[in-house]
Amino acid sequence: MSHSFGQLSAGQLSLRQLSRWALASVASGAIAIGAALTSAAPAQAQAAYGSYIGLGASLGLTDDANTGQGGGFSGVIAGRYRFLEIPVSIRAQALVFGDGFAFVPTVSYDYALNWNTDIYLGAGVSFTGGDEPSPVGDQTAFVLQPGVDYMLPNSNLVVFGNAIIAFGAYRNGGNTAIALQTGVGYQF
Repeated sequence: MSHSFGQLSAGQLSLRQLSRWALASVASGAIAIGAALTSAAPAQAQAAYGSYIGLGASLGLTDDANTGQGGGFSGVIAGRYRFLEIPVSIRAQALVFGDGFAFVPTVSYDYALNWNTDIYLGAGVSFTGGDEPSPVGDQTAFVLQPGVDYMLPNSNLVVFGNAIIAFGAYRNGGNTAIALQTGVGYQF
């Protein structure tokens, strides 16, 4: 069921505004990352060494345009395998513990901001299943994943955060799904 802008309730309006703000933030972040990558000199040392596995939470900011289903909270299991010679990582996230689930593998280009912090932009695919749409939709979709990894000094802990933008992710509505993830990982 579609609504005109004037018929939205206050809760729906704030979610719609939040979704637009998140999309604008992710887009501006991707532009800033792109500008930094094209204008920065190559780093002499690779920061944020190591791979990790972690746990966290996911928040879906969108829902199916036709059914209104989707969005909501989910748990996330995240992993990163970092290649040490090149600034590339293989990442995977499983969005679980909800009515819908998703598995999102990506390959990312990592850019070191300092010894403890990497920003990255990944591309991949989301695979979904379950009774309800997951935070990243209810059908297989191409995804972009901008994010950041912060290695806590003097520990093996990693704080991660990212967005998953899944294009054409809803079977009925066909619209883009956006989800935000954050959590803590253990570096190995």
